[in-house]
Amino acid sequence: MGQRVHRSMMNIKVGMVFYVMSLFLAFFSRKVFLDCLGAEFIGLTGMLMNIMSFLSVAELGIGTSIVYFLYKPLQEDNHEKINEVMSMLAYLYRCIGIIIGSGGLIISIFFPWWFGSLSTGLPLVYFAFYSFLGTSIAGYLFNYRQLLVGANQKQYVVNSYFQSISIIQSIVQILLAYYYRNLYLWVIVGLIFTVIGIIIFNRRIDKEYPWLQIDLKNGKENLKKYPEVLKKTRQIFAQRIKDFILYRSDELLVGAFVSVVQVAYYGNYMIIINKLNFLTNILSDGMGAGIGNLVAEGNMSNTLKVFWELMAVRFLIVGIIIFGLLLFIQPFVVCWLGTEYRLNDIIVYLIIFNVFIFLSRGVVEMYISAYGLFSDVWAAWTELIINITVTLCLAPYFGIIGILLGKVTSVFFIACFWKPYFLFSKGLNQEVSAYWLGIIPYYGLFAIFTVLAIIIKNTLLDVEGISLTRLLSLAFVIYPPFILCYFFILFYTTKGMKYFVARKPKLFNILTIKR
Repeated sequence: MGQRVHRSMMNIKVGMVFYVMSLFLAFFSRKVFLDCLGAEFIGLTGMLMNIMSFLSVAELGIGTSIVYFLYKPLQEDNHEKINEVMSMLAYLYRCIGIIIGSGGLIISIFFPWWFGSLSTGLPLVYFAFYSFLGTSIAGYLFNYRQLLVGANQKQYVVNSYFQSISIIQSIVQILLAYYYRNLYLWVIVGLIFTVIGIIIFNRRIDKEYPWLQIDLKNGKENLKKYPEVLKKTRQIFAQRIKDFILYRSDELLVGAFVSVVQVAYYGNYMIIINKLNFLTNILSDGMGAGIGNLVAEGNMSNTLKVFWELMAVRFLIVGIIIFGLLLFIQPFVVCWLGTEYRLNDIIVYLIIFNVFIFLSRGVVEMYISAYGLFSDVWAAWTELIINITVTLCLAPYFGIIGILLGKVTSVFFIACFWKPYFLFSKGLNQEVSAYWLGIIPYYGLFAIFTVLAIIIKNTLLDVEGISLTRLLSLAFVIYPPFILCYFFILFYTTKGMKYFVARKPKLFNILTIKR
């Protein structure tokens, strides 16, 4: 258990260091790219990246399925079985690379109809897309071994390599965009750094796991030995399709129903959202493998205790993110990019509500993955059908608002009601009433502080006329006391937060002193 906690903390610490570094670069680079390369080009790259996300659905969830089969052999240090599973992964990912490459070539046939009117010209569109396509295929062919590192609770190794390379790449792109304003050069830099990352990371893997032997032929044959891999892959596939449409197709839909320029405007907000989502993913990536290891031990009492501890931490982090967005995202965008880039408040509130649903479901999803519970395919298809139906009905008339309403209506009931029931009944083997008795205080407290945040924003913050200096001053004065109050009430009203704080006995003793 000590090693599990140590590795989880290392994942989180390393992730946080790179988070802070990439956060600054993301906002600075966005401003430079918009000014030097233009909103149309930035919107175009956003749409092309979303097309690549659509093609990556061909991965079918194989990575998630394979990782589930690695937890036990890693715990037992069974090198033979690990080699068998990783050989399967290598074979399957090679097939996926071929499928994605073929799919990309077919989709690119339609670019003259989709992007023919852009001032950047079709040659740049094709050059950028084929560069992104090559990068994606290379990842499947050469970087699949990072899944072993993550399953072994060493995600910090993956982050340290790829985030370092990503930061250097961003700095080079910023300098070249500022001095040369060449769109082709911006794309080429991304391709070069992908190759560098593949070479450096795989050398580290060879040193870390010298016993790892990949045999593609045996990998194909081992599929018969592990029929559960394909079974779980089929189950996860529906989840992947649904997740793409719900969370990764926004810019494609905005481009289709509104305009390519609006993709860049919407993308400005999504940079902020994605960076904040990444903050919570640091916890998920850092602890996901640890939860898989915990479940494999079979100690139900400890499993439930950790569940509520993680739920408390998740709601604390979600509160920090959501309350911050409610208070500061609109004035920040105005200070950062200018008034013309601001979206209306209804769109922003819908974005934030979607973020809340996405983030608050995280602990339940981590446990579902740890138990390998992917059989509720009907739930994924239900979400998908509702989302497509609502989006097609509303987006032509309401634009971005209609797209976001499609996401809200499709996700809410499945994420908040079905998934917890599924986990507690099929995985934890507990009555679902235990979940609701535990979760209601979190929802109630969160709702109260959400209302308070909106009142404070409407009372104290002038979105249009505020300067960056005044915004930072107000944030420093308002936000720390607000979050501290939220934390204290969480501590005194929930067991999960008490479990978490108890890991620091001195702090726990201070907070529990009887007065």
